[in-house]
Amino acid sequence: MNRSKLLELIDNIGSPRVLIVGDLMIDRYVNGEVSRISPEAPIAVLAARRAEEKLGGAGNVAWNLRSMGAEVDLLGVIGADSWGENLRKLLEDAGVDVDGLVTDPSRPTALKTRMMSGVQQMLRVDWEDSSAVNGATHDALLERVTKLVARADAVVLSDYSKGVLTPEVLSAVIQAGRSKGVPVLVDPKGTDFARYKGATLMTPNRKEAEEALGRKLTDLAAVQQGAEELIALASMDATLITLGSEGIYYRTAKGEAGHDPAQARAVFDVTGAGDTVVAHLALYLAAGFTLGEAVTLANQAAGIVVARLGTNAVTREELRARLNEDQPVTGKVLEDEGQLQAQLAQWRAEGRQIVFTNGCFDIIHKGHVDYLRFARSKGDVLLVGVNDDASVKRLKGPSRPVNPIGDRMTVLAAMEMVDAVTYFGEDTPKEIIERVTPSVLVKGEDWADKGVVGREWVEQHGGQVHLAPLVKGRSTTSILERARGQADAKE
Repeated sequence: MNRSKLLELIDNIGSPRVLIVGDLMIDRYVNGEVSRISPEAPIAVLAARRAEEKLGGAGNVAWNLRSMGAEVDLLGVIGADSWGENLRKLLEDAGVDVDGLVTDPSRPTALKTRMMSGVQQMLRVDWEDSSAVNGATHDALLERVTKLVARADAVVLSDYSKGVLTPEVLSAVIQAGRSKGVPVLVDPKGTDFARYKGATLMTPNRKEAEEALGRKLTDLAAVQQGAEELIALASMDATLITLGSEGIYYRTAKGEAGHDPAQARAVFDVTGAGDTVVAHLALYLAAGFTLGEAVTLANQAAGIVVARLGTNAVTREELRARLNEDQPVTGKVLEDEGQLQAQLAQWRAEGRQIVFTNGCFDIIHKGHVDYLRFARSKGDVLLVGVNDDASVKRLKGPSRPVNPIGDRMTVLAAMEMVDAVTYFGEDTPKEIIERVTPSVLVKGEDWADKGVVGREWVEQHGGQVHLAPLVKGRSTTSILERARGQADAKE
């Protein structure tokens, strides 16, 4: 499928509503550094630096859908504990409708804690109760099914074998989805795929499919035969099997089939890749796309997330940039978000360490040159964010800027240490830093006591912050003051 067609599809997604039913959990990452062995036992000592919590399981599916602009309902169970409160807040912050959350005081909120030294996972600790939900909690789930399915354009059953998807819940959701005529997608678990009978589409990976079929799928011919058997086994309209480095194979009950090659440029962490695939498939099918179109776009999204650490989600802008990354970016001046994301995607595909800095850069002087040279020395490529004219005026006063945004970007782009220039309209660079998520953030040492905007975001995402030394007596303000003084003397 050609790139222009895929880009057109992304522009026509709209905001369909997707219901997710399944097992919720928090993915917690404790990041630090290992530099010694414990004197108490032959184990590594992790000097913890920071901890981060992300939505896991069905919550990660919800996050993926919200990142792509879908409306999302969620039906699941949390515990009456602090982790349950945290999970609810993470969902609310992501914009997920949480009316379908059921609190069960008898079971803990599922929590997976990963101990990380740099990018290496040292240990995972799981807190969970995997027994089937029952009693009042089970009744509450069943009571919510009809209402939530009634307003959905697609339904995802996200099964992590943590007890929510009982036979009764599965049957109620599938029947309700079939009655309304909306696709019901299953991300399966275990070996009994017949329990999902009547759903629309199933998305096992190769290992899951092999376990359900009881044999190895050694080549594409075996995968094709396996897909046919899975369709018959669960009376589904279609199935697809994710094949890792070999891409995705899909087949329908009517015999339509396709194989989309892998789209990953580099594989860093496959955590949550299955969630991304099923989320994107649901979104595209809810928007009315064909299965082939949905598979191609979902495969592109999966290729993005496996190049990142931990569970992640993809935005429409990132997906557009991914589709455009084979197109050369012309020039250093990136005038819109599409060009910016395409350039970032290209650099990341090449394994470049991206350095970001920002400023007004109204009148370029020696201080700027030294500052930018310092910034460029901290990575492989330097991206400079420039305040637009309106924000400079708000920050510096009505007489500024002296040079308009187009001129300032052109001058910066002409400097050999600058690899690309873009602009932003906010008074602080917080939003653009979060859109770029650089490997390195550079600011002047005068920000040491004021607090570097974006530091927390960059460090949370594994990046570094450097403060550049400033050249004394060199500033745009002092240059303008001297110029005004000379003008007054002449008068």
